[in-house]
Amino acid sequence: MLNQDSLSQLKGLKSQMEAEKERAEAVIKGTQNRYGFAVLDDGREIFIPPDEMLKVFPDDRVMVCIRPTRDNKTIADIEKLVDSPLGDFTGRCVRKGKAVFVEPDLQQLNRWLFIPPHARNGVKEGDYVRCAILRHPIRDGKPQAKVLTVIGDETTPGIENLYSMAKYRLATEWSSASKKEVDRLVAECQPLSTGKRRDLTDLEFISIDTVKTQDIDDALYAEISSDGWTLFVAIADPTAYIREDSELYRDIAARGTSVYFHGDVLPMLPEQLSQDTCALSEGSDRPALVCKVAISDNGEVGDFEFIEATVRSRGKLSYYGVDRYLNGHGDDLMSHATPLEALYQVFRALRAHREEHGLVMEDRQEYRWILNDSKQIETIEPFEKLLSQKLVEECMIAANRCAARFLRERGASGPFVTHPGIRKDRLDEARKFLSMHVPAAAEIDPTTVPGYRDIMRCLSADGHNLPLRGMINRLLTRAELSTAPGPHMGMALETYTNCTSPLRKYVDFLAHLQIKALLHEQSADRVDQQMLAALTQRQLNIRTATLEAERWLAGNYLARLAGGSEGLTFKGRINHVNSSGFSVRLEDNGLEGFVDLRKDPEKFSYDKWTASLTSTTRRFQLEQSVELTFVSIDRANQYRAMFALVEGSGLKPPKAGAGDGDGESSKGEQ
Repeated sequence: MLNQDSLSQLKGLKSQMEAEKERAEAVIKGTQNRYGFAVLDDGREIFIPPDEMLKVFPDDRVMVCIRPTRDNKTIADIEKLVDSPLGDFTGRCVRKGKAVFVEPDLQQLNRWLFIPPHARNGVKEGDYVRCAILRHPIRDGKPQAKVLTVIGDETTPGIENLYSMAKYRLATEWSSASKKEVDRLVAECQPLSTGKRRDLTDLEFISIDTVKTQDIDDALYAEISSDGWTLFVAIADPTAYIREDSELYRDIAARGTSVYFHGDVLPMLPEQLSQDTCALSEGSDRPALVCKVAISDNGEVGDFEFIEATVRSRGKLSYYGVDRYLNGHGDDLMSHATPLEALYQVFRALRAHREEHGLVMEDRQEYRWILNDSKQIETIEPFEKLLSQKLVEECMIAANRCAARFLRERGASGPFVTHPGIRKDRLDEARKFLSMHVPAAAEIDPTTVPGYRDIMRCLSADGHNLPLRGMINRLLTRAELSTAPGPHMGMALETYTNCTSPLRKYVDFLAHLQIKALLHEQSADRVDQQMLAALTQRQLNIRTATLEAERWLAGNYLARLAGGSEGLTFKGRINHVNSSGFSVRLEDNGLEGFVDLRKDPEKFSYDKWTASLTSTTRRFQLEQSVELTFVSIDRANQYRAMFALVEGSGLKPPKAGAGDGDGESSKGEQ
């Protein structure tokens, strides 16, 4: 039995231990392993051991007890759940014995969640599902989930697209209010009253698009003028029908853009509007926003005006048919010869001017996926961009440039598409790169449009031993949406926007609203930076969803090819290099994947100045040709295809002292 002194000592020790503890709210940060971290509001990260991590999900907000351990480290114990934001999620059904689980498709949550019998909703092993949390693990570390929807399994046609739509929460249905609004618009089939429209139905507008396209959002016409040509770009005008205070408008804004998967499309506008009521269909009078612009003999974009008009397309022509005509093989289009000849002359002038004064992206080999009835890749065919596609592209760029000038000159709050060029925090690195490879360009100012243009031309010039134009891409920014006008370095233009696809892109829809407000002498203040930031995030989410579905489909195709031919190899070209390995693009079909060199017996050193990886016996650099075998699909990394090198691939390394610098081990992070 303890005496009074011993009891006092124990109480004192207990008080001391309690005093050394700290309690605070924190957000749970998961890892790829079983342990995690508690991120406190003051920024500290406290280690959470595996047993405690069983009680929580990543991003949970909890009360933790922070205490020291015997080895003088600090850990956090979970005491109370404050909030759990994890709602519904996607995953795949798995079975262990008689028990059914869902494997969540969530970063940093690598545990199966039990689905009790009453919550399975008819699910079977291998099904892709959308689930919700039924029971949080805070009390005993045993979470449960319930199945909300069974999306399908590996045999479901288009499962890759369907699952990506569900995972990234892309809208596949319209609200009941929007459906009612569409029914009303289709029944009335009358644009909103916005003043008198100019009648341009006497002009021989034609549309040029794919054969299957129904949502025709532009039509073209050109005629010869005294010093060049007058180009008319008629753009479908959905803003003439859709009220800004309607639920339909809010649904369109939430979608942000039409989403194009292989084999499936999620339109930004309801198809009754985009493919019928608003489309510039052949033979139908339609409201349009027309950009009338003067093009000089040397291809300079001159004076312009925007017109609210009524137009009538005289022909729905296909890219293929127009291309045949332009190359002297399309006699069936002779009835449209006059506008086609004028448009071709306009194209040649615009293109020549851009090639001389701006920057034009180099054409690269493109590929067309042919799907079978199961929406799987049957074959992949190479194709080149057609002359007719380039013609339409130049006309659209001219209209977009005019829209940007119109908005800038009248002080509108955007939207503008800007491209700052080289990242501000990488300018010094860019100058060093130029001094190493193209000393003559090192003194050019890359922050000006002419300077950036001249640098890119220097890097693209023939005679370099390395693919310098591709190497500098890692220092460049992405294009951005902005309320303020700014240069688009990638095109070497002082200002730019998009306005020619309002049936498919919300930023173009916004540009129409702004232009029309100015035409009616109203303030063009419908756009703010918060709106554009949200739109950018939606576009990024959509790109991620479509990329994941594409990679999944491509992986199925590669696995089928590799499984059907033992020892099958592919030829590829390296298109990106980092310290872990390199990405490749296959020459026969354009599919992309990754070669991970971290597991290679040799150690590779990464040199960012030459975009290369070098060992004692081999070297890999940008644009290098390599021979590969298909290994697997990395489902945890957005279905990225993984390849292995065929023995003997790789260049010989340079001799010692030949100039690799700032090397980094290939054992680094991807």
